[in-house]
Amino acid sequence: MRLLFVADVFGSPGRRAVEQRLPQLRTELAIDFCVVNGENAAAGRGITAKIADRLLASGADVVTLGNWVWGQQGFAPYLSGTDRVLRPANLSPRTPGRGLAVHDGVAVINLLGMFALNPFENAFITADRLVAEARTQTPMIVVDFHAEATSEKVALARHLDGRVTAVLGTHTHVQTNDARVLAGGTAAITDAGMTGPHDSVIGSVDEGAIKRFVTGQPVRLEPATGDVRIEGVVVDYGADGRATDCRLVRVPVELT
Repeated sequence: MRLLFVADVFGSPGRRAVEQRLPQLRTELAIDFCVVNGENAAAGRGITAKIADRLLASGADVVTLGNWVWGQQGFAPYLSGTDRVLRPANLSPRTPGRGLAVHDGVAVINLLGMFALNPFENAFITADRLVAEARTQTPMIVVDFHAEATSEKVALARHLDGRVTAVLGTHTHVQTNDARVLAGGTAAITDAGMTGPHDSVIGSVDEGAIKRFVTGQPVRLEPATGDVRIEGVVVDYGADGRATDCRLVRVPVELT
């Protein structure tokens, strides 16, 4: 069996790349299940109900989010009525939505890292609880760990090695060269990258991002448009939920 994980979709260019290319890509790569991180799909900051539905219609089986889950006004109620769009599980239990879903025999868990992102609950403790719950239903478990620190993402992958199919890092938008399968059969990568404009500062127009660093003043960032690509990973796994291969995906997209 084969999983495609599509990394952080950024703004209109990222959305259009998914809508235009993902259906065919699923066929080309013989994909059985697809997870798309839609954290930055709405102008680089959060997601809307309409965008979430469009990502699902384009071939995502489950959409995961991250620290900008509440970035778009009016989105929160949508999470109460869906089991295919996840918010990080270690946010407050008094917020709408869920962080674990089982769809077509695959469990997906969405977690937020602790370094610099300050979730409600420790990600490792939440992971232990939800992995145990998921394993009562299926051995195929995919974790999207939306986190800042490399060490934290590597540590969680090793902590869960042998208990989940994959621990896939998101958030930094820079695809790392460490896609691998750990000794216990868990696929892992520190960061799966970004789906969107790479002629940019992690998705945003250069000038605004640079001005923030040079002046220290708040500047509204706008999505860039150049060098659009889909990034992520493909994971092969067996009926026992153990991964056998994990490799990078980087697909240039000419938007039409």
